Amino acid sequence: MRSCGTNPSGLPPAPGSYTVQVVTAGGLVCTTPGKATITVSGEDLAVAEGRLEDALHDSRAADGKDMRVATYRSEQLPNTAVSIAQPLGEIDKPLNALAVVLVLTAGVGVLAAATAGLWIARAALRPVDRLTGAVEHIARTEDLAVRIPVEGEDEIARLSRSFNSMTAALASSRDRQAQLIADAGHELRTPLTSLRTNVDLLARSEETGRAIPPEDRKALLASVKAQMTELAALIGDLQELSRPDVPADGTGPLQVVALHEAVERAVARARLRASGAGLAIDALVDKWYVRAEPAALERAVVNLLDNAVKFSPAGGVIEVRLANGELTVRDHGPGIPDDELPHVFDRFWRSPSARSLPGSGLGLSIVARTVQQAGGTVALRTAEDGDGTVATVRLPGAAVEPPPLG
Repeated sequence: MRSCGTNPSGLPPAPGSYTVQVVTAGGLVCTTPGKATITVSGEDLAVAEGRLEDALHDSRAADGKDMRVATYRSEQLPNTAVSIAQPLGEIDKPLNALAVVLVLTAGVGVLAAATAGLWIARAALRPVDRLTGAVEHIARTEDLAVRIPVEGEDEIARLSRSFNSMTAALASSRDRQAQLIADAGHELRTPLTSLRTNVDLLARSEETGRAIPPEDRKALLASVKAQMTELAALIGDLQELSRPDVPADGTGPLQVVALHEAVERAVARARLRASGAGLAIDALVDKWYVRAEPAALERAVVNLLDNAVKFSPAGGVIEVRLANGELTVRDHGPGIPDDELPHVFDRFWRSPSARSLPGSGLGLSIVARTVQQAGGTVALRTAEDGDGTVATVRLPGAAVEPPPLG
């Protein structure tokens, strides 16, 4: 390359650190005064010869500085290119500063995003934390009175409501279980005490050799037998109530049951007991098929009839009717006071006027449980003419036998 000497082209001084030089196709290089000549590359010559419109490349100045060179074709001078160069250090410095700014900005952004995400996550998971704490508390203390505050309508709120419903159901179940045990213990205590007293009398008679009069001994043995029968009935009722509930939606062990046949069998059993009291049972039964547990359904009907036999006066008539899925059992006894009707299906509840009669107070409770499992309803009311009590059971079904459950 040849230099054109001291600014023969009349180039004005380049501003700042910029260097401007003219390159001809013949290899002549003219550089602005006071600036070091920039090494000409093949790309610069190609621009001067017209083979390239422009070029951008790195080069080195005569004073050893690395330069960034942009070369363009001259519009005024033929076969000439103009190169404008700047030290790479000046280009890299703002880029480095920009890189630092970008790194800092990105770091701050990431930190802010992480902080916001953590805050949002903690806010969103706070109900889950409360739920977890409640579950751990219940597992640790068995305190089923714990309830979780419910806010909003989202999935967490639904989960909290479901949890509250579950703990309320468990608490209610536990309370009923505790009440059942307490009531059962109370009911068992009376016949057991009486039975122990009678057995003690018999044992003392044998130990002392002092015979009990035959009539008293006979009455004593009859009392022992009655108390054992009462205990057996009470235990059977407790076993029935302790069985798990069977859903009435067909998912449990329900079967197609001929209700009319169950009623006829129950009436036959009740007539054996009613005949001893001089009672008659008038039954009129139409066909009706339901989905229920056969044994439990028959026992429920037997309990209704036993209740009617117990409260019917000697020589009375018990009327049993089954029509269109409605079973009614009417006696002509003293009836039930209106203030006692809401309690007749409670476990171990007995009317003050009936506490001297045999029974555990569980019969009607078993009836209500069985009927509800079969999807029906049961109610007791005073007869319209005020003479006796009417028990009404309604069960969904059909007059013709439906297909068996799949």
